Amino acid sequence: MLGGMGLPAKDSELVQIVDAALGEAARRAGEWLVCRVGCTQCCFGAFAISELDALRLRTGMEVLRAAEPELAAEIERRARAWIASEGEGFPGDLGTGLLGESDAERERFEEFANEAACPALDAATGRCDVYAWRPMTCRVFGPPVLMGEGDRLGHCELCFVGASEAEVKACEMTVPHGLEAGLLDEVDAKSETVVAFALLR
Repeated sequence: MLGGMGLPAKDSELVQIVDAALGEAARRAGEWLVCRVGCTQCCFGAFAISELDALRLRTGMEVLRAAEPELAAEIERRARAWIASEGEGFPGDLGTGLLGESDAERERFEEFANEAACPALDAATGRCDVYAWRPMTCRVFGPPVLMGEGDRLGHCELCFVGASEAEVKACEMTVPHGLEAGLLDEVDAKSETVVAFALLR
């Protein structure tokens, strides 16, 4: 449904840097970071993903179609069911899966599919079936990361309960925004979509 370009060569470098940063932040956070397999709070609600994220998910689905076709078919089934259930309110183009860019469409997206489970989630196990190829939003969710253009740190509301501002700051996860921006320029795509569309051919 989205463009056919492959992943940039340096996407693997981006993933490695982010995953290493997450590991280091988790090490410093210790028990403050309660993210564990089976905790699925962050797996509910639609969020925008970039074309780079979509390409990574599509690459993962191609791997699964070859290696685990039954799992790939189940993920596709959940993605189609998600679109069938939530599509009527989708603030964008159902044909392409691209989110609309008008102010009205962006405002509608704030309230869109907030209770819907991600189609990549295996509800029985609480695991993400495309974990190795998950979007950047998923990779940085949990530990403290800088929000927007200010210096405010945001983190999962289940984590750092009772922690002081200094304790939170000490566990900040650094995100290589510059590298990601460069890769987005490389794929030359400014549009965004949601996970369900990226999981389908």
